[in-house]
Amino acid sequence: MALTGLGIYKHLPKTNCGDCNFPTCMAFAMQLAAKKVSLDQCPHVSDEGKAALAEASAPPMKLVKIGKNSHELLIGQETVLFRHQEKFHHPTGIAVKVKDDLAEEELTNRIEAINNLHFVRVGEEIGVDLIAVEHSSTSPQGYARVVKKVKEMSDLPLVLLSPDPKIAEAGLEVSAERRPLIYAATGKNWQQMASLAKKHSSPLALKGESLEELADLTQQIKKLGVDDLVLSVDGPRVADTLQDLTRIRRLTLSKTFRPLGYPTIAFVTGKDPFQQVGQAATYICKYGSIVVMEGTEPWKILPLLTIRQNIYTDPQVPNAVEAKLYEIGEVTSHSPVLVTTNFSLTYFTVEGEVENSKIPTYISVVETEGLGVLNAYAGDKWSAEKIGKTLEEQKIKERINHNSVIIPGLVAVFRAELEEDFGWKVLVGPEEAARIPSFLKNEWKVTS
Repeated sequence: MALTGLGIYKHLPKTNCGDCNFPTCMAFAMQLAAKKVSLDQCPHVSDEGKAALAEASAPPMKLVKIGKNSHELLIGQETVLFRHQEKFHHPTGIAVKVKDDLAEEELTNRIEAINNLHFVRVGEEIGVDLIAVEHSSTSPQGYARVVKKVKEMSDLPLVLLSPDPKIAEAGLEVSAERRPLIYAATGKNWQQMASLAKKHSSPLALKGESLEELADLTQQIKKLGVDDLVLSVDGPRVADTLQDLTRIRRLTLSKTFRPLGYPTIAFVTGKDPFQQVGQAATYICKYGSIVVMEGTEPWKILPLLTIRQNIYTDPQVPNAVEAKLYEIGEVTSHSPVLVTTNFSLTYFTVEGEVENSKIPTYISVVETEGLGVLNAYAGDKWSAEKIGKTLEEQKIKERINHNSVIIPGLVAVFRAELEEDFGWKVLVGPEEAARIPSFLKNEWKVTS
């Protein structure tokens, strides 16, 4: 049971030294009870106090690591139900399934396709995180052969999908150094699977018929010394799985119910490809720590990566790029100058369309506190005066032999002031970024 602030205070040194960055031990105890600080911030707590407070100071949701080194995936240790309360910390791991009964060439092609599921969006590289190797029909030796091939062809962490301890052991023998996730311990095999997880220091997924059974399994397996656990939620319908994922998150964070305080894994089971994407998106939003997909088509994966990228940003911190002058392509003194805001999505959209135009261009990014064109204008975060002063600070006139600048069509109102007060010849560009290539190819040639 979670301790109250007063219960925690009884185990603290009560010196009010301030070394924990709080004025009193009671203030620190209250923050520790609220899970807002960790016990290690107090350098003077005794060993007896640490032992007594170990569970109370632990995060309500366990942090689990899959894989090793630079490709290690961290899941769990979330602290809120809704991202506006703070933020979500560890993005959902997206896994793509590989079956062990594929022909050699088909297996090779599928692994290569998974390795290529990486993209760049708003300046950030995004991609799939794991390969799940499913046992279908081969022997333990055949399964081990496929796991070994996947390991050799890809650096991604692995999920070993088989409830048969013999199959799981065969896969572990050729991949244990990569610390794969073992799937799955059940009410029938949990002792053997827990033994494998402990022997190979691998995380273990648990699968139960109900949350009650999962809670019982975590307690029994924890007694065997295995605590890097992942809860498998696989209801008969998407609505059932979603309900269980939500119940686990609520019980963990709102009630500090530690038997369910672990990250989760959910499987996409829909037959229709569009249903698969919708189902996976649902689990990413609420509250799958790992989502296992079937398809390797980029059109299926990219929307999921985009959703994940959007959800796992900090809603209290603007998603912004540095406000400066950017050079797209091999710019010259004849190159056009575009002006935009420093909202990441706005900038990278503009940058992408400029690249599509094949016309080397300067992009002058104005500091708008991470707001897009209309929001910045409505919030008085940019103006003709701010654009003019930014252009002067970036010394753009020293780089070009013309006097023209292109502003977004949504803020055409800036045109007169920029021309009158700063001496620019202002071209009102398109309202939509998609029209930038045609604008640069047609309008700029006429006026440059």
